[in-house]
Amino acid sequence: MCPKTPPRRRGLRVAVWSLVAVLVVAAGLVGVVLWQNSYDMDEQRVTIRHGGHTLNGVLAIPRDGRKQHGLVVYVHGDGPVDATHDDGYKPMWEANAKAGYASLSWDKPGVAGAPGDWLDQSMDDRADEAAAAIAWARARPDIDGNRIGLWGASQAGWVLPKTAAKTPVSFVIAVSPAINWLRQGRYNLLAELRADGASAARTKAEVARSDTTRRLLGRHATFEEYVGAMRGDADGMTAARWGFISKNYTADATRDLRALRGVPVLLTLAGHDINVDTADTERVYHKTLDAGGALAVRHYPDATHSLLKQSIEQSDLKITLTALLSPRSLFADGFLDGQRKFLKELGRGSHATARP
Repeated sequence: MCPKTPPRRRGLRVAVWSLVAVLVVAAGLVGVVLWQNSYDMDEQRVTIRHGGHTLNGVLAIPRDGRKQHGLVVYVHGDGPVDATHDDGYKPMWEANAKAGYASLSWDKPGVAGAPGDWLDQSMDDRADEAAAAIAWARARPDIDGNRIGLWGASQAGWVLPKTAAKTPVSFVIAVSPAINWLRQGRYNLLAELRADGASAARTKAEVARSDTTRRLLGRHATFEEYVGAMRGDADGMTAARWGFISKNYTADATRDLRALRGVPVLLTLAGHDINVDTADTERVYHKTLDAGGALAVRHYPDATHSLLKQSIEQSDLKITLTALLSPRSLFADGFLDGQRKFLKELGRGSHATARP
């Protein structure tokens, strides 16, 4: 007859094996996270000199053994964005690498320890910055100076054509780009109010507040005057942000887009964009660029402004878990592959306007 295991020893054994199981599962999850967040490219920190300032950048190079690569230069949207956009750019960089293209991006001034303050910049300042990055890249032996183009999202819609007017570019990928600052602002306001189910009274009050802001901008009012007009309720506005808006609120890409005539352009639009009026954007791009036959338009019905899947972006938990366990799945179906194919086909002349 076998002796019975004492209860204390049996409990200890169960606890040990439970701990082992937890550690095995945890190690497995860590392995999955590390694997999913490893990308088939080599990244290196770089420093770019521009007008007495320094841009702190990241250059991602394909691992294909070639001595030279084309280059996609990234132009950020609004906000304090670092070079990798908190690693959000990396799935796109990997797609570029699969097409034989390197990727270049940099911290906005004042972000991640970079000198300066991005809120001091105009759209022309940002275009000068991008042009300086292109000049820096053309001087590198590992970059093909004849295959350098721009990628830009949202606010970059005002920067991309200005940059192309300053320096030749081989292509442009415009993701959810804006056309007119004031029209976009009004569209965004009304779209958010509708999404919130705002009452008619609240909508009227918010539009009146917006109209007051526009009048203040039109007469170059100070931040103090803005706060006074809002009866002390700045609603998150800061003096620095007011200065940034005052510099840029007249931005309109309509005329600047002429610089992109004849340049292969991939215009990427989302079906659930409440930030930018995609119908207005597409209309202006078609009107300005169709004659050259180099415009391609891609629509992603399930995507939000950032080209994430709407079903994921609606939940902070889903965003976090997907970013950890399957970051490439954050984006709308076909988005990453669409950019890869566009870059692959650049030398084949197949860039007529198309809709999947």
